[in-house]
Amino acid sequence: MQLKSLVAAIALSGLVSACGNADKDTANDAAQADAAKATDAAVAAPRNEIYVPVELTTDLSHLSENQKKMIGLLIDAGRVMDGLFWRQSYGWRKDLLGALKDDPEARNFARINYGPWDRLADNRPFVAGYGPKPKGAQFYPADMTKEEFEAWDEPDKDDLYSLVRRDDATGQLKLVPYSEVYRRPLERAAALLQEAAKLAEHKGFADYLEMRAEALLTDDYQPSDFAWMDVKTNPIDVVIGPIETYEDQLFGYRAAFSTYVLVKDLAWSERLAKFAAFLPELQRGLPVADEYKEEEPGTDSDLNAYDVVFYAGDSNAGSKTIAINLPNDEQVQLEKGTRRLQLKNAMRAKFDKILLPISDVLIAEEQRKHITFPAFFANTMFHEVAHGLGIKKTITDGKTVRAALKETASPLEEGKADILGLYMVTELFNKGEMDEGEVMDNYVTFMAGIFRSVRFGAASAHGRANMMRFNFFRNEGAFSRDEATGHYRVDFDKMQAAMAKLSNLILTIQGDGDYEQAKKLLEEQGLIQPELQADLDRLASAKIPVDVTFIQGKKVLGLE
Repeated sequence: MQLKSLVAAIALSGLVSACGNADKDTANDAAQADAAKATDAAVAAPRNEIYVPVELTTDLSHLSENQKKMIGLLIDAGRVMDGLFWRQSYGWRKDLLGALKDDPEARNFARINYGPWDRLADNRPFVAGYGPKPKGAQFYPADMTKEEFEAWDEPDKDDLYSLVRRDDATGQLKLVPYSEVYRRPLERAAALLQEAAKLAEHKGFADYLEMRAEALLTDDYQPSDFAWMDVKTNPIDVVIGPIETYEDQLFGYRAAFSTYVLVKDLAWSERLAKFAAFLPELQRGLPVADEYKEEEPGTDSDLNAYDVVFYAGDSNAGSKTIAINLPNDEQVQLEKGTRRLQLKNAMRAKFDKILLPISDVLIAEEQRKHITFPAFFANTMFHEVAHGLGIKKTITDGKTVRAALKETASPLEEGKADILGLYMVTELFNKGEMDEGEVMDNYVTFMAGIFRSVRFGAASAHGRANMMRFNFFRNEGAFSRDEATGHYRVDFDKMQAAMAKLSNLILTIQGDGDYEQAKKLLEEQGLIQPELQADLDRLASAKIPVDVTFIQGKKVLGLE
């Protein structure tokens, strides 16, 4: 892969900050100054070659002129979110990229990673002068300890939409709402959403955009989350705002700014519509004691396929999401369920450019026929559906699982979704509700998918979840490895048994809110052992990319 083409790819993405220096956060300045003083002898070279550029586009010919203009406005709003995520992850983008103007490889890699740390190599720095990435990113003061935070008598300290800062006068911790810290760029984004709402041809979508604009300025996102649950037939969609908490690896409390701009695939969506109705039945059949599955999943859920035409912020950093299960708000989930959006064009790119080449290196030759795109699509889809199963509040004290398990919540939840997704596929095949291919396709494709995701490293919740599952499956004999060829072979019966056993373990830990057990499981099982590392090195030697990076924006779509 040529560096020139990679630099061009990033340049075309159009991820330009809409924030001004007047919003600069002095706490972030201090954190970055401290980081810049640190030195790390193990600074690695930028690894642009692990990403393969993919043009992010779709057919817009069926959309009206107003709908096309709306997509442009939503992309502009996404660019604002992109600048805000830079501030949350690192600090001021122009400071880092300006310092790297004479080093195009490092500059390009910094754009992909939103900072000087390699997200797919456990956040190892690749720019001299930087030490380890702060686990709390820029959400907390650089000098704050976990003990200080936990002793802090502040009832809202786990708030999703505020930064923790120090009071200039007293030095004590205080909360500062996102809507205050990021006021100017959020006003710009809100204005763009309001302008897009005027072009909407679907009243429910217009209402959602208006409510989301208001949420950006008030930090009250729940009303717009409820409204978004009713936007299922519009041909255009957008997920925008502070969404996931993966970037906060200190506690997993703070939400990071992100955007997806989406165009619905009507044909594929129609194929998926029937599966949401099975959620209550599948919940009742989970392989765990009854008290851990008493919550009734909302049935107002939907499954739809989209082509994504723009990623920004958290969703665009390092490894790219290929399916969405939102909202994260537990009350919305219990009352209305969630929406599961499959990002078909991004998914296809990863299947063709990454999963198939991995299979040729690591999967037993006679089982490679089971690596299929429909199986990959179904596994990914039911991963997202499975987020709606299990339990949202602990059976011990009624706290949310997210609050009880702290920084372990995200990797454990991703592990749950992976394993329960396979359980759902198995049950639906048994019921005759799935008939494309055979269930063995899903199991072998699932195995190949572990190798794809485990390459994301321990800094990724998805990567840790895959390491945990790989080690658990190995211990249970769910697969074997041929010493002579280095090929892996799935044992269908043993993988089914391991699937049930791991499902029971994760659901029990979540239901009990057992933080110590969650830490133990991830520490013992969430590691790459030498044999697996040697196999992953074979993939690197074969020059198989780890993930994709996008050539995207209005120009790519023919909108400017």
